[in-house]
Amino acid sequence: MVNEKRVRLLKAGNQSNGAVVYWMSRDQRVHDNWALLYAQEKAAEANQPLFVVFALVNEFLGATLRQYDFMLKGLKEVEVELRKLNIPFILLPGSPQIEISRFVKENSIGLLVADFDPLKIKKEWKKKVSEKISVPFYEVDAHNIVPCWIASDKEEFAAYTFRPKIHKLLPEFLDEYPPLIKMKDRVDISPIDRESVYSSLKINKNVKPVDWIRPGESAALNSLSDFLDDRLNLYSVHRNDPNQQAQSDISPYLHFGQISAQRVLLNYRNKFNSLNMQDDFPEELVVRRELADNYCNYNENYDSFDGFRAWAKQTLNEHRKDDREYIYSLDVFENAATHDELWNAAQRQMIDTGKMHGYMRMYWAKKILEWSKNPEEAIHFAIYLNDKYELDGRDPNGYTGVAWSIGGIHDRAWFDRPVFGKIRYMNYNGAKKKFDVISFIDKHTS
Repeated sequence: MVNEKRVRLLKAGNQSNGAVVYWMSRDQRVHDNWALLYAQEKAAEANQPLFVVFALVNEFLGATLRQYDFMLKGLKEVEVELRKLNIPFILLPGSPQIEISRFVKENSIGLLVADFDPLKIKKEWKKKVSEKISVPFYEVDAHNIVPCWIASDKEEFAAYTFRPKIHKLLPEFLDEYPPLIKMKDRVDISPIDRESVYSSLKINKNVKPVDWIRPGESAALNSLSDFLDDRLNLYSVHRNDPNQQAQSDISPYLHFGQISAQRVLLNYRNKFNSLNMQDDFPEELVVRRELADNYCNYNENYDSFDGFRAWAKQTLNEHRKDDREYIYSLDVFENAATHDELWNAAQRQMIDTGKMHGYMRMYWAKKILEWSKNPEEAIHFAIYLNDKYELDGRDPNGYTGVAWSIGGIHDRAWFDRPVFGKIRYMNYNGAKKKFDVISFIDKHTS
């Protein structure tokens, strides 16, 4: 049984004798998915069929062919795996707020289940769907280990205020997943026409897919296994060194929901027959990642200057008119043409691979603040570039990372300096003390 605390009612209604639909969006996997498990429970209780529906918009927050290709290839595996369980997978091209409500009405659906997402656009989709349907509509947090609304009912100030809450609640929610059950009756659905889906996309197709990572749920599990077996021992020591292969490389899978964070933590715990939440990897996986969801869920201005704390706004406002040694246009940033070869190398890494090392993402964003006309422009540039090239763009972690780097979110005030005010500063010399910057530059110089 799915813990009811993972579930909340978005719209009350009378459940009719119709199929149950899981509106898959953020959590694009078949196994280890509390939302799908809950939908199957409700279908079994009502003795009704179960459908999984995915509404595919033809453009989304600046995503390019790179991200759409990764997602669609993962969804192909979802379709195949669901067919083995006699659960039809239906791809609905078009606006979710229109297509989901239309599907519910035209197919006399009896109950709707969705997965949780803190982003504004996803909340707006669900609000519009709720207004157009009359059946019960539930939301399940299948992305966080501790459901976002259970972990905290407010925006947390920092990791140190959030961490004790997560640690206290984790034993209740870190349970093993039950298996999905094969449905009795098979509902035949025509396979998705991938060619027509790709041709319908109104996106930038010049940012090409990358080949260093394979999309999908099975690839995600293999990648996790490789990390736990081969690189985890390097993580605590070398994770902030961009020249080392010490990171997990599972962030794209987590972003698209092709693997659950809970599965990652369960496998991590099983490997050591214990779990120390003070270790660096579970701290990043659970506390920091779920803190990002908290920020985006409770702060609707997570992607703008207005979302910053009062102290950060004040200090940035006090330094708006400071002289900037360099001011670059978006075009210069995008083409990695600044005076700083370390920054340029990080930008090229992102363009070429769809991934920038975590330490360099902080340096990269802070330099955009330093070299932009004002904080608002810096936020816009950072989000635009991150979401255009990163596989895991348009994500709470990305928005929170930009807010931390440029607006001090989840950080504290530091020594006052030009342009930055009391926002934490990073520079080239500081990077030199942490890793071999010349090797990094050489690696990412075309």
